[in-house]
Amino acid sequence: MWLDKITIGDIDKVGGKNASLGGLISELETNQIHVPEGFATTVHAYNEFLSLNNLKQQITSRLDGLDVNNLPELSKVSESIQDLINDSELPPKLISEIKNALEKLQETDNYLSVAVRSSATNEDLDSASFAGQQKTLLNIEGLDQVLIAVKKVYASLYSERAISHRDHHGHNDVCMAVGIQKMVRSDSGSAGVMFTLDTESGFDQVVFITSAFGLGESVVQGQVNPDEFYVHKASLEAGRPAILRRNLGAKAIQMIHSTAPDAESTVETIRVDRSKRLTFSINDDDILELARQALIIEKHFQKPMDIEWAKDGETGQLYIVQARAETVKSRTSNSSMERYLLKETGSMLCEGRSVGHKIGSGAVKVLDHKSQIADINSGDVLVAEMTDPDWEPAMKKASAIITNRGGRTCHAAIIARELGIPAVVGCGDATDKLRSGQNVTVSCAEGDTGFIYDGALDFEHKTNTTGNMPELPFELMMNVGNPDRAFDFQGLPNQGVGLARLEFIINRMIGVHPKALLNFDSLPPEIRTTVERRIAGYSDPIEFYVEKLVEGISTLAAAFSPKKVIVRLSDFKSNEYANLIGGRLYEPEEENPMLGFRGAARYISKSFRDCFELECRAIKKVRNEMAFTNIELMVPFVRTVGEAKQVVELLAENGLVRGENGLRIIMMCELPANALLAEQFLQYFDGFSIGSNDLTQLTLGLDRDSGVIAHLFNESDDAIRQLMHMAISACKKQGKYIGICGQGPSDHPDFAKWLMEVGVDSVSLNPDSMFETWFYLAENSQ
Repeated sequence: MWLDKITIGDIDKVGGKNASLGGLISELETNQIHVPEGFATTVHAYNEFLSLNNLKQQITSRLDGLDVNNLPELSKVSESIQDLINDSELPPKLISEIKNALEKLQETDNYLSVAVRSSATNEDLDSASFAGQQKTLLNIEGLDQVLIAVKKVYASLYSERAISHRDHHGHNDVCMAVGIQKMVRSDSGSAGVMFTLDTESGFDQVVFITSAFGLGESVVQGQVNPDEFYVHKASLEAGRPAILRRNLGAKAIQMIHSTAPDAESTVETIRVDRSKRLTFSINDDDILELARQALIIEKHFQKPMDIEWAKDGETGQLYIVQARAETVKSRTSNSSMERYLLKETGSMLCEGRSVGHKIGSGAVKVLDHKSQIADINSGDVLVAEMTDPDWEPAMKKASAIITNRGGRTCHAAIIARELGIPAVVGCGDATDKLRSGQNVTVSCAEGDTGFIYDGALDFEHKTNTTGNMPELPFELMMNVGNPDRAFDFQGLPNQGVGLARLEFIINRMIGVHPKALLNFDSLPPEIRTTVERRIAGYSDPIEFYVEKLVEGISTLAAAFSPKKVIVRLSDFKSNEYANLIGGRLYEPEEENPMLGFRGAARYISKSFRDCFELECRAIKKVRNEMAFTNIELMVPFVRTVGEAKQVVELLAENGLVRGENGLRIIMMCELPANALLAEQFLQYFDGFSIGSNDLTQLTLGLDRDSGVIAHLFNESDDAIRQLMHMAISACKKQGKYIGICGQGPSDHPDFAKWLMEVGVDSVSLNPDSMFETWFYLAENSQ
């Protein structure tokens, strides 16, 4: 059956994968989605093949009584059945029809090579994707090789991973069809995978795209650490700038068509030049077009989708080569909260991309080859260069998975999500750093980066349902500085972000002092080389700084939209700025940086103003061009009313005018002077956010970093409460916003009750405190 004659209702005839692709071709306009031309062999042809060779009874007899957890026996049975199928003859009618179809395809392509893909009747269904369970063969040329490939696909229905996976999911009555399509010349272009939601949090307002140079199998198999991109759906549909995040992957290898005439494989991998690795594998236009096609596909099937794509290196055309339902996060309940939290610290051994948000621990088992999977015991931590789906029977036994290579859309990551175990992929050196028998803890609970710690560390796992949450007399907001966690944290009950620290974005996503980027050409050679590596993929140093700020801020804005996200302008102290790359060239050495060159005084100084203007440029783009007007601003550490006036004027000079396009500018009330002169400061601001930490140390004359006097640090002290009351009263008198960045009621129940009595508009807590607070309130609602 030709793909353009197949519909989504033909799964029983041509399998799940072919039915999905056929549905895209036959049911959508040809200019909306591009799918490579091709045809499918049918389930009927497969059954005729079995009948012709009397295979059904022979296969059944081999599978009867098989214990899939006995890995050596599973391997023996799998190999026996596959040999049986590969040694059998295809029906003459099927051979004839494949020959005719290939000749028709060749009418428009003299040098025809095809992809031969599995399409089982249980493959790519809503209940389980069965990703990678059966074979895909690429760059197949000539009738004889296509016929061999068809039998290999048939045989792959009985690979170890396929037998085990079907047993795990209870899908045993399965038939196989085959999809045969023209190859997209992505060997000289790029390819990858995209999801119409965030794979780790399930946040469904973004499209997540991965990409690498060459054929997409390198991404799917986890051979390469790909580039990653997030696109905001609503912004894309509204025609606004929509790319939220760009992460440059290592992309060390590229899969291409094999050029050797006697090569065993039809594809091979080559090293990618260093200069090419330091560029993104697709451009912004490609990213947006892929996201547009992903939205069309999602709306067509009316469910979150997992999509493989390829870009032809000769024509530049983007193609969809597979589309299936996402089967993990889309089926997760949004009414429950789950948290994993390490309760101990340990030595960090290596890190990579986290898959999921869980924590696991156990004894390391380093595997170099598939033949070793029988060595895995229940609860082991599986460590490998990469995990082929053939290893899935062993992965079911593991407490966690760690790989040197791969991204968050590779088979290992998908299977780890389906099995509900943590995985850290793309570590680079895990097989060198970890040894078999060593106890480790694998943490995916700390953001996009997953960490492997020495030893079996104690951790906590809590769950609750959002239905247990009581009503509060104020908004409970979150302190979120790390955009990596934004999609996770938005799922907690919240009324927005009361404090988003810009310095967290600068430290995590940029890592370079803004002065070093402004003065890039005059940097010392060794620093300049380091900075060049950091800014790879961006056109110049200043664009890198501004765009990374834009990415971090817009990610927070999109995650919590339409709720307010109050972004505090950078509040690094001089010693913290000095720790950024190039920072020691520009920062003074101060005896007490906590009370030194920081906050508003830094912004308005001649030495830092040009750096501050870059922050303004980024925020202006997020609000005005990307239309995230839920972003509001907070100015920290304002010592005098004169500073307040100057900084608000400087913001206006840079296009951030208070009241324009709904912009509110909040002041951090964290010095006694702010509370004592509250009404004067409020002339220039739309409200206060009380920073209880700094207010406490500056009122009581304490160094909060000193362990000697830590026991004296008390945010509930009467002097602190009196100053807070002055600030709150001034805001309420003028009808302005008053919030507080505080701690949870489980830490300070008396202080929490006082907050409810004085009538603040919001309390903003760290996510951990937020989680603890909801648990505390659910149990102590009175």
